[in-house]
Amino acid sequence: MKFTKMQAFGNDYVYIDAIHQELKNLPELARFVSDRHFAIGSDGMVLICPSDKGDFRMRMFNPDGTEGEMCGNALRSVGKYVYDHRLTEKTDLVIETLGGMQKLNLTIGEDGFVSNIRADIGEPRLDTKVIPVNTELPEFIEQPVQVLDKTFKITAVSWGNPHVAMYVDSVADLDVEKYGKTIEYMTELFTNKTNVTFVEFVNKDYIKIREWERGTGETIGCGTGCCTAVVAGVLTGRINRKVTVEQIGGPLLIEWDEKTNHMFMTGPSHTVFESEIDASHILDK
Repeated sequence: MKFTKMQAFGNDYVYIDAIHQELKNLPELARFVSDRHFAIGSDGMVLICPSDKGDFRMRMFNPDGTEGEMCGNALRSVGKYVYDHRLTEKTDLVIETLGGMQKLNLTIGEDGFVSNIRADIGEPRLDTKVIPVNTELPEFIEQPVQVLDKTFKITAVSWGNPHVAMYVDSVADLDVEKYGKTIEYMTELFTNKTNVTFVEFVNKDYIKIREWERGTGETIGCGTGCCTAVVAGVLTGRINRKVTVEQIGGPLLIEWDEKTNHMFMTGPSHTVFESEIDASHILDK
């Protein structure tokens, strides 16, 4: 089975063409290709599928085999994958996901491959019944929460997968694992494990983040984590609606459009490598 490992200034995913081949036992396959012991190591598996509603359908699976709704980094790499592998000649794409219909605009470099992707990932959801959060508040914005020895102001946002923005003075000086792991498992507050985005507001146009991802640990970046940080900053008056977000993997340009209420994230995606793996023991079942 051929696969492509891609990175979009953040999550590494394994991409598989599910248009030209039939795949079976998807949860087991996702666990197999995401297993770091196979030297493939990824944050999950993404299938490129046909769609009756859009140009393509994206199915995203977590390393534990569960299917996720949407990931901004995974979505951007889908755009590069389908264009670079000549599955389409279009530079404006509509991608069907469990989290909704997402739009991509591709910039093509001089070499004929995608060099940059602008993704419209839709509207952030702040409704605590959607996220969900164990509180009677309709929205969870800048609430003080005690985590171990510190009190953080946090804001909860969702695009199908829950994120929490936690404000800190310096992301460089923070023990991300210590606090990220604790808030991830604070079931008295969050009914399920949540992603944690630590945010440092540098100025109105520039912020820094570090991301703790549920079930995975610290990642080099997260697109929806960047957007979560921007939503939190705009809602609390700390930043403008269009800012650069610095993460370990590299900077993303994030814009929260006031007219449409949609979030846009712009940045490159990279093909790390392409190879084949023997998954016949799974696919032949």
